[in-house]
Amino acid sequence: MIPAESSASAPPTSSRRHVGDRVTLDIHDLAFGGEGVGRVDDFVVFVPYVCPGERVEVKLTEVKKSFARGQLVRLLSTAPERVEPRCEYFGECGGCQYQHLDYAAQLRWKHKQIADLFQRVGGFDGALVQPVVPCPAPYGYRNRIMVRSQWNGPAQKLNLGFIRADCGLVCDITSCAIAEPKLNEAITQWRRNPPPKGGIKTLLRIPPEGWVVPEHSFFQNNFFLLPALLDGTRARLRDAGTRHLIDAYCGVGYFSLSLADAVDSFLGVELDAPAIRAARENQSRRGITNGEYVAGDTDELLPSLLARLDPAKTAVLLDPPRVGCRPPSLHVLRETGPAQILYVSCHPATLARDLKLLCADGRYRLANVEPFDMFPQTQHVECVADLRLVGG
Repeated sequence: MIPAESSASAPPTSSRRHVGDRVTLDIHDLAFGGEGVGRVDDFVVFVPYVCPGERVEVKLTEVKKSFARGQLVRLLSTAPERVEPRCEYFGECGGCQYQHLDYAAQLRWKHKQIADLFQRVGGFDGALVQPVVPCPAPYGYRNRIMVRSQWNGPAQKLNLGFIRADCGLVCDITSCAIAEPKLNEAITQWRRNPPPKGGIKTLLRIPPEGWVVPEHSFFQNNFFLLPALLDGTRARLRDAGTRHLIDAYCGVGYFSLSLADAVDSFLGVELDAPAIRAARENQSRRGITNGEYVAGDTDELLPSLLARLDPAKTAVLLDPPRVGCRPPSLHVLRETGPAQILYVSCHPATLARDLKLLCADGRYRLANVEPFDMFPQTQHVECVADLRLVGG
């Protein structure tokens, strides 16, 4: 719509908009990342902390050629899905994007965002994306947080908390609404014995019961939904009937050791040396003998690992960092042709990008994408994609 200060004949261009301008928007969508989407003069404006269906007054904070970003000034009408955030730091701390949105609505919008990304980035049918599996604990679920200290010069005090949403400064916090209660107790103790100066990161973590996990090695940060994530992965593995598993980016061995009873053999590969030592200890403690772990870079070792197994009976489980897989590993998979690829990812955009390469020229077929809400109240979501080799 056209704000009061604009002329009805204004062209659809950013040239008539400037940082600091106030505009009125009808929010009609929620972009991946959590920003609401509105238009003025057919010019797209992204605004955080709003809900689709709302009319809002916005102050422009960034103006580009084809879009702008704005800051919510006031709500002119509210959506039925809007709820009161539980955290006093919401909107200041940068950890959460969706506390103002009803949890059922969060799940619906995350599903739409994933389906849209798979269509736009990967060229896949959005219908392949299943409904998002909800977390039984939408708050109080995180078992790992990184807190920081930063000297606040004007206030002459040490800020202790998380990076703010609007800048690189630290938001001083006393608790975190999405962290497990034990971590909030740890935050209290940390604040009672703060770091000696600013610029120090402190990892607070609840170790998973029964698993050896080095301090800085990866483990899923939501114990509540982890069983469902594992069950979903197991179901896809069994559906394909594959008998051997390569667990790439295996970390401390969670997936391969948990799925060891579903395959004849497994191989795990991980670059993080402390994690691979932990994986071997986790294996020894469980008495699992049908697999082994190899230390090294996945890109370098994947060809030799694949050569040890019958591709027609092999599944490769990929669980890379947020940036996704590097092209060498994807090309090796296309050339070798394992029967199944299970790709676990916390970033749907890089997942869709990598799957597009794997499925190019009909080499693989995307059978299923199942999202799991491992990160309620935030923009993030975990997905398991199941690829099947076409034609053998």
